[in-house]
Amino acid sequence: MGVRTAARVAIALALVVGTAPVAAADEQPGPAEAAASWLAGQLADGTHMTTTFDGTAYPDHGLTADVVLALDAGGVAQDAASAATAWLAANSGAYLGEGDEAYAGAHAKLALVAQAQGADPTDFGGVDLIARLTALQTDSGRFSDKSQYGDYSNGISQALAVLALHRAGGAPADAVDFLAKACPDGGFRLLIDQEPCVSDVDATGYAVQALVAVGRDASAALDWLEGKQRADGGFPGSDPTPGVNANSTGLAATALAVGGRDAAAAKAVTYLLKRQVDCSGKAAARGAIAYDDGGFDSRAARATAQAIPGIAGVSLAEVSADGAAADARGLTCATQPTSSTPPGTKQATTTAPATTTTKGGVVPAADIDDLADTGVEVGPAVGLGALLVLGGAGLLFVVRRRHAS
Repeated sequence: MGVRTAARVAIALALVVGTAPVAAADEQPGPAEAAASWLAGQLADGTHMTTTFDGTAYPDHGLTADVVLALDAGGVAQDAASAATAWLAANSGAYLGEGDEAYAGAHAKLALVAQAQGADPTDFGGVDLIARLTALQTDSGRFSDKSQYGDYSNGISQALAVLALHRAGGAPADAVDFLAKACPDGGFRLLIDQEPCVSDVDATGYAVQALVAVGRDASAALDWLEGKQRADGGFPGSDPTPGVNANSTGLAATALAVGGRDAAAAKAVTYLLKRQVDCSGKAAARGAIAYDDGGFDSRAARATAQAIPGIAGVSLAEVSADGAAADARGLTCATQPTSSTPPGTKQATTTAPATTTTKGGVVPAADIDDLADTGVEVGPAVGLGALLVLGGAGLLFVVRRRHAS
């Protein structure tokens, strides 16, 4: 499709042109491959991602799932993707909900991981994700959490559920109908019960993928997305992160690509590529995509994970490990960087796990001073509902305990 062609053409400008010499262009990976190769090296112990809250690193199941899907979309690093998938299957209890707890978004996201990886979503670590997800559907069509903490399901978890069940054989019509309830401006809200209805770029990006997958009309939502695109191709987030950023832009780029809005999708890809660290950057950052114009920092892991499907133009309805390379394939750079600040990015002290992979050019994290965190430093402004989808119940419990103290 058009965005993939645009991405391949852009690589000559985005990755080859720079202040430091690089290998011949035909030896370089594509931008999605380079980003995925960097991302594979951020897995703690080679198996999972972490998020730091109040100085403590916690396993981040949701980000780990995002990484697996991104590696599949990038078409590389399947050894890492398989290891992360196995970790998710063996450690999903708290993320999915134990006892009387059950979280819709977590079930849907792990089902998508299993499907993309060619695993059985009805027996993922001994859990039938499809049956348990289906059991969370209410009479209205909404997939809701069962939790003593309240129902934090939202527009994103609804879209993920529709996508997962579509891939499993068919999403229920009433679930699709519930998802398709757009705001008056054509976009989709994150907070389902919020009035008045306020459209959100991220929620709309996921909703479009789901609606296109099941054959529903998403033209109004695509129109709304195009109207939110900035002159540089980027897209803004919502409170508490309203600025233009790679996370929202990646999700919008995916939606625009699968919706056939190739020109807008290519423009969004250009925004992402301009924030990708090239050969003039520090070795351990090469291939990563910065969250925003502030440059490479601890937010790069989540930004890169959500940007890769947008660069590749691959929907969650179609992403697959089939045909992907086992190894990572990072940038091949002829010399050491002449500057610690590559074009379009500003180096910052960041973090990564002590154990990283070195296949295919992914450089050990020790090459960056004081590198210690992957994922996002979680603050009190982050919504508790989002943490269930992004980080899991363990992290949510920590945040709740902190709020109570």
